Amino acid sequence: MRIAIIEDDNDLAQLVEIWLNEAGHDCHLIDSGNAAIRQLQRDSFDLILLDWMLPDINGDEVLKWIRSNLGWSIPVIFVTARNTEEDIAFALNQGADDYITKPIRPKELIARIQVLGRRVTGAEPVQRVLEFAPYRFDLDRRELAVEGEDVSLTQKEFELSLLFFKNSGRLLSRAHLLENVWGRSSDINTRTLDTHVSRLRKKLNLNSEKGWRLTSIYHYGYRLEPAGDGGEESANQN
Repeated sequence: MRIAIIEDDNDLAQLVEIWLNEAGHDCHLIDSGNAAIRQLQRDSFDLILLDWMLPDINGDEVLKWIRSNLGWSIPVIFVTARNTEEDIAFALNQGADDYITKPIRPKELIARIQVLGRRVTGAEPVQRVLEFAPYRFDLDRRELAVEGEDVSLTQKEFELSLLFFKNSGRLLSRAHLLENVWGRSSDINTRTLDTHVSRLRKKLNLNSEKGWRLTSIYHYGYRLEPAGDGGEESANQN
């Protein structure tokens, strides 16, 4: 998963990053509440680790902003030294999905992230064929069929289309998409992503007739959603 670590203790943040990288996650460090809000306005994440005590605004204010502006689809784990029953109840009532106290135990943290991650990724290890009518993904053969007809896709096109469908309804930033498909260390630019999206629209015929709409959000990213969810297709499509 792509995880934002909002923590002003740089040593602790880097240690948590090491633990999570070793567990296969991709982490981004943010050291203040206001910086976190600015980052979340232009980027998307699968999960957020949020420290309560930050140097500018407290974590509960950041959490309030997340729930008011980004909704409830992003899991948030509160991380703090405060551990009374009242503190825990307050954090959960404010909208946190889970709560972990300092000092952080790495195995416990990773286990909690895995539990919440299943909600985000919809991970189904046994299921090797995914259907989003009329689209059918064969994960073993890495093939995509539309109404029973195979569509010729490159490896990156297959991975990108699968990422969109598994996250249908979610707004995904360009950075999020690039890291998941091309890798964080890649020097691929956003124009390459836009070109792949344009090809997918044509190859998969993503329109209301097929029941799906792929919308671009200016200077942010893309969202795939059922065409019946309302609204017209973006006039800013690539």
